[in-house]
Amino acid sequence: MNPAQTPGPGLEQLFRQIADTRMQGIPILNPALQVQAIGFRQWDGPHGQLWVGVLLTPWFMNLLLLPAAADSLPPVPPGGEVVVQLPGDALPFMAGHEAALGDYRLCSLFSPVLQFVDQASACSTAEEVLKLLFPPAQPAAPDLSRRRLFGLGR
Repeated sequence: MNPAQTPGPGLEQLFRQIADTRMQGIPILNPALQVQAIGFRQWDGPHGQLWVGVLLTPWFMNLLLLPAAADSLPPVPPGGEVVVQLPGDALPFMAGHEAALGDYRLCSLFSPVLQFVDQASACSTAEEVLKLLFPPAQPAAPDLSRRRLFGLGR
């Protein structure tokens, strides 16, 4: 995948293929859900530019970090995890790899995803998670100093 392009369509294609092959007949699949990449955006991570968003499949909902620039993924010790400070919270991420995708980092949000009755409720949950982890920037507080109020400078 091209790190400069949004990873959503490529992730969806890859994980639909995985659903149709490796995951066929697995009893943890939720038939009400489809593969969908949700809310992917670029973010300046601890090691550089990353793509971050939620990947929903019939078997999991994961928060993913994908490189948007070379060597931007946080290192993970073998068999371990790395805690990444996102704007809204610090979360543990494990290393993931798919040949067609390369290396990525994942934080499991739900696995399996049997509690979701439909695609809309799962997507709504993913969007709420992203709102909590990436809250909108707060406007700067007005300068109420006496000097400023009387036009005497900043």
